[in-house]
Amino acid sequence: MRLLDATTIRLQEFAEDKIPPYAILSHTWGNDEVSFQDMDRAKPTQKEGYVKIKYACKQALIDELEYVWIDTCCIDKRSSSELSEAINSMFQWYRNARVCYAYLVDVPSNTIPLSPNSPFRKSRWFTRGWTLQELIAPPHVQFYFTDWTSLASKDELSSLITEITSVDKFSLGGGDLRQASIAKRMSWASKRVTTRKEDIAYCLLGIFDANMPMLYGKGDKAFVRLQEEIIKDSLPTKDEYFRNIERRDSSKENV
Repeated sequence: MRLLDATTIRLQEFAEDKIPPYAILSHTWGNDEVSFQDMDRAKPTQKEGYVKIKYACKQALIDELEYVWIDTCCIDKRSSSELSEAINSMFQWYRNARVCYAYLVDVPSNTIPLSPNSPFRKSRWFTRGWTLQELIAPPHVQFYFTDWTSLASKDELSSLITEITSVDKFSLGGGDLRQASIAKRMSWASKRVTTRKEDIAYCLLGIFDANMPMLYGKGDKAFVRLQEEIIKDSLPTKDEYFRNIERRDSSKENV
């Protein structure tokens, strides 16, 4: 796993069994984000997206965390195998983070979240496909206004977030997502959008505990592949199948 050193703002690689505690950023992408190549060339400060990186690292140090993971610059998207591995691992990476900083670029610091027409309710962050798992997976999510002042935590706003997203409090709070039906989980994503058609399937992999290779250029076929994976995972194993038959036959004999 590749992480940003919050002090030096330089990338470091860690073996799977030696990953240190880290913070993770959730945000909506802009037009001038810092890529892995930008970090590699040591020229990230020229990009508008560097401000998010700087403040996320600053907040991590305040929270006594030495490392941060940010999707824009911690993945080498030139490598299809690395991108595929990252997307399939992303839900777990968010779940394992000590804290997730949800940065709302379109929510000013004078916002009252509970007011009926508040910018918080209308934030683009609640409409994007990828931010669904970034809301659900981390045990602790802290929201930030556009100026990076703290807004509130996921726990503090759980009732409002459920109202906005339809995601129940049990699932928001780290509950077993299998307790929510497939249809229910699908409904959480029904009003969300992604830039690329395929990503509306890939952003749901963690929600359904599914795993599949990334194939871009296939459009809606990616969602069909996701459905096939969900169905396959919901079918009983051979041992479960025969146990069910034995139980059924046994119950008939006892009638």
